Amino acid sequence: MTVPPPGPPSPVPVLALGDILLVTLPGELHDATAEQLQQDITERIARSGATGVVIDISGVDIVDSYLGRVLAEIARTAELLAARTVLAGMRPAVAITLVELGLTLAGLTTALDVDRAMRLLSDPVVERPETADRTQAVDRTEGSP
Repeated sequence: MTVPPPGPPSPVPVLALGDILLVTLPGELHDATAEQLQQDITERIARSGATGVVIDISGVDIVDSYLGRVLAEIARTAELLAARTVLAGMRPAVAITLVELGLTLAGLTTALDVDRAMRLLSDPVVERPETADRTQAVDRTEGSP
């Protein structure tokens, strides 16, 4: 009995939960799979009119510069299609690695877990932290004599 050669990496499922797409990344994501995932998410947003994407990376041990770039590109593409992206479940070691690599993951909001990410996306308007800080500063100065 012969064992068939391994095929290409299996695609990552993109699940629709109402108007939010949920993607759970496996522990290891090959470059070709990451590129396919980017295309799949973009097509699903365009077809379904999804308003949000949650990318669960709780099973990911390492985010290299390539995967970091793909995640940021997914967020930018989703934003162009009027969908917000939240990265959920980042492990502390992954966060440290991203900082050490100097990756900012522009356009991505983060949440500690999928539940919190879903709540963030269910809010009609979520201010970015820098906007909220400026708004609070303006409120304090307007109230002073």
